[in-house]
Amino acid sequence: MARHGGAAALGRDKTPFPTQQMAILALCRICEPIAFMSIFPYAYFMVKDFGIANTPAEISMYVGMITSAFAFAECISGVFWGRLSDKVGRKKVLLGGLFGTGLSMLLFGFSDSFGMALFARALGGLLNGNIGVLQTTVAELITVEAHQPRAYSIMPFVWCLGTIVGASLGGVLAKPASAFPALFVNTIFQTKPYLLPNLICAIVVVFGLIIGILFLEETHEDRKLERDRGRELGQWLVSKVRRQDIDTPFTEKDGSLDEMSSMLEAHDPLAYRSTASSPTLCSSRTSIADVSPYSLDEGLKKASPKIRDAFTKQVCLAIVGYGILAFHTISLEQLLPILMSRTESTTAPELPFKFTGGFNFTTQQIGGLLAVQGVLQMFAQIVIFPWASKRLGSLHTFWLTIALYPFLYLMAPYLALLPQKLRIPGIVVLLVWKVTAQSLSYPSLAIMLANAAPSKKVLGTLNGAAASSASVCRGFGPTVSGAMDTFGTGLGMSGLAWWTCAAIAAIGWIPGCLMKEERRRPGFRSIDEDEETCLENALAEALVDADSDTASVITLTPDETAEAVLEK
Repeated sequence: MARHGGAAALGRDKTPFPTQQMAILALCRICEPIAFMSIFPYAYFMVKDFGIANTPAEISMYVGMITSAFAFAECISGVFWGRLSDKVGRKKVLLGGLFGTGLSMLLFGFSDSFGMALFARALGGLLNGNIGVLQTTVAELITVEAHQPRAYSIMPFVWCLGTIVGASLGGVLAKPASAFPALFVNTIFQTKPYLLPNLICAIVVVFGLIIGILFLEETHEDRKLERDRGRELGQWLVSKVRRQDIDTPFTEKDGSLDEMSSMLEAHDPLAYRSTASSPTLCSSRTSIADVSPYSLDEGLKKASPKIRDAFTKQVCLAIVGYGILAFHTISLEQLLPILMSRTESTTAPELPFKFTGGFNFTTQQIGGLLAVQGVLQMFAQIVIFPWASKRLGSLHTFWLTIALYPFLYLMAPYLALLPQKLRIPGIVVLLVWKVTAQSLSYPSLAIMLANAAPSKKVLGTLNGAAASSASVCRGFGPTVSGAMDTFGTGLGMSGLAWWTCAAIAAIGWIPGCLMKEERRRPGFRSIDEDEETCLENALAEALVDADSDTASVITLTPDETAEAVLEK
């Protein structure tokens, strides 16, 4: 019975968190926000240098077109890349998206006209479907419920970090001939003043591409056993660095289907090859010839569900929720700097609705507050979300955030009416509220979408559809909120755009209240199920070893206990 005790101890072990692959995925992911955010500090000046705008208002319009081009193009291609990842695998599509990002950054840096800049941004959106595919990859890496909050907080954290780095690179490296004349005068960077930040970003993307080729695992269940020459090269390089034999496995997973099959064939004497629900072991009741062999391909041969069957009610609600959430959160990102920079009102407010004005902050103050926002969001993403999700669950966490969003938008414009000494504390409260809500809502929704998927084979398609929904709303959000802000200012109601966002966020209550937490995805286990499975497997192994000298098979029936079988 000593071995049985060891089995029980082993059964308490849990499925390990895939730290290595999540770290590699994060290194690939961080390249994109760096590249995406680097253009914002200089986009206004770039459009101004093109000479196509006659007024500052037109410059803002053209900048908005460049910003929206990426989102609209990504919306068009999102479902395509998701479907393609379901067919050819996640890794190929992720690496292709990185290549598209690098190419678009180089074209954008060499742009001499508005048309070329617009084309470069649109090309980046068309060639990059990584948002949805990345969510799919994370969902396939994580098969235990207890790991989800931690896993789904990592990628948003990486995005926040990348946006800070990207914005800093764009601000420092744009127009280097003016900022660093000793180094860049009479070089290509003088004639192409916005090439340097894009070139640096392209180099960062190439680094991420190399890391992905060498070390990123394929997670698609039908493709992950295929030969990957890139990872073989990465394994060889690691073995040389560590001075290990090249045959040392890079991961704990078996290298091929043939190897696993041969290992099972070698276990014929133990006869642990039953496909029954209960473990089998050697005794004198049943002949081994009566036991059908286990097929490793059995799970892989299951047909994918039809696309229309994949879009269940809960999946559709999650996709609609993505769109609504993206619409008002991207509008918030645009309206907040406008509120900070707008001059103070010189007229007395006519409460509750008719008032104008803002905080009259300088560019440096706005930049400092937005930097603080980035730090707060990273903290909320990596600390608050896992804590809240474990205690409340994904659904209740999402409900909490969407319930509070409308009140955030209703309150925001009134902060401009606060006394001078209370304005900074008011903005800090607003920023904390904002980043906490965003850090809780998006990962919770991603978890619910992944869990509601009827099959892992359609996860790419579903996440692609969700990414497209979010992208099209991110394209329309700034346009609609900007138009409402202009209209409201003309009426003497600077809060009109904010209250419009509050109404949109309130509409989000409808799909949110209809959502349910599901566990439809095959292969996904709660933490209790994970412990139970480990215990069953360890106990079965102990029972087989305890009676390995006999020549036939018995089956544990519901009435038999492990102790009774061991006595036999």
